[in-house]
Formats: sequence, C-alpha cells, structure tokens
Amino acid sequence: MAKIGVAGKAETESGPLTIRIEDGIAHLTLQRPDKRNALNDALVEDLRAFFAAPPEGVAVALLSGSGGHFSAGLDLSEHVSRPAPEVMKHSRHWHSVMDTIQFGGLPVVAALEGAVMGGGLELAAAAHVRVADPSTVFQLPEGRRGIFVGGGASVRIGRILGPDRMVEMMLTGRKYDAQEGLALGLAHYVSEPGGARAQALSLARTIAGNAPLSNYIVIQALSRIDDMSRADGLFAESLCAALSQTSEDAREGLKAFLEKRKPRFG
Repeated sequence: MAKIGVAGKAETESGPLTIRIEDGIAHLTLQRPDKRNALNDALVEDLRAFFAAPPEGVAVALLSGSGGHFSAGLDLSEHVSRPAPEVMKHSRHWHSVMDTIQFGGLPVVAALEGAVMGGGLELAAAAHVRVADPSTVFQLPEGRRGIFVGGGASVRIGRILGPDRMVEMMLTGRKYDAQEGLALGLAHYVSEPGGARAQALSLARTIAGNAPLSNYIVIQALSRIDDMSRADGLFAESLCAALSQTSEDAREGLKAFLEKRKPRFG
C-alpha cells in the first residue's frame, strides 16, 4: 500500500500506486510503467484503500499514470485461468471500487496521456474531470479479445457515448484520439502537448477552492438524479438546494460576493 502523508506535506513511496499530498491535493500516480500501468489487483486495492478513507484535509485527488501512459487496461496475465464465478466476483469488486471513486465525495481530476484503454478507460470514466494530452488514445479492445467489459464500462462509458457508438467501438476495436475523445465526452479538456498534468492541477486547485459541501453534493447528486424520473429528480434537486443554501459556506459565499473578495470556505 502506498504511504499516505499529511495534507500540506509531500510523501512518496514505491509501489503500484504512489501518493503525494500537497496543499490539500492528493497526487495519485499509477506506477507500473513497464506494463503501461495495466491494472492488477494490488493497484486496484491501493485505489480502493485511498478513496474509501481519504486523509483529513485532502480536498481533491489528481489521478495520473507514469511512463507516458495513463493505463492500458486490465492486466490480463493475472486473469487467464479464473473460473466464471471468480470472474463475476472480480468484476463486482471492480464495480465497488469504481463506485467508491465516483461517489466517495472527493472530486477526482484525471490527467490522461498515451494509452487510456479497457479498464484504464473505465477508471478514467469514474473521475469527475478528465484532461487529455494530445498523445491520448481511447480504446475498448475487449470485443476484439473475445471478452466483455467488467469494470463498469457498459454503464459509465455507455452513458457517455450512447450504446450505439459503444457497440461499434467494441466490435471494431476502434481507437479515438484526444480531439475525438473530447468531442465524444471521454475527455473534458485537451491540453497542450505534455501539459495534461499541469492543466489538471490547475483545475484541481480551482475545485479545491469550492465549498466542500457543494462539491460533495454535486458528486453525490447529479449522476443519481440522471437515474431518476423527472419528478423524483426535481425533488432531489430541491433537497440539495435546501442543504447547500442554508449552510455556513453559502453565507460566506454571499458575504464574499457582497464584499467583492474571494470566499473563505471551511
């Protein structure tokens, strides 16, 4: 397990995931460059452990990969001989981990470059903001390998692309570059060459300056409202508005606006 430091201090440790915490931002780096950061069980467990209990004082997580790639997907060398019940349990565990990343309440900004494929794209889709370097290549190669997605792609990526385009993507093994991914919603930004991490860090700092409760409600509510009926979604929106607009942070935000200064949220 990667070592977790105290907010405001930088600490690193070797392992499949390294964590450096500085000024309220946790820099999480996938560290399997010889495998293009393919996701093995140890790496997924490190991600689960961090997002299940983020250190106090961390406001945003910045997720990236080492060696010029984000992640080329699932490390298939670990899964050649799994029986069907174990494959299903493994998939359900991935769903749990990805849900913890998406709905844990901590905003996650992903800096993407090189391979963002298969399970790596599933991991990226669990992040809330995605910045792609021009070198980024998006792909779901499972259909060409005789297998099916298992880390949540049929839901998360299917809702980004729509089922028709995802079917074509998986049947053909089609690759999308950064600009195409931007147009499809797989990325929210495309950086200058080599600039994905810097732009992601800038966005992470902006998000860290928001009211914590506002960030939490945005993360928890919007994707769930998308699953609701129109009437239920509107009712949930009213509850979220009532919680946020009566908070101390809301009062500070209004006061700061009137005083023409930046708010100082708790």
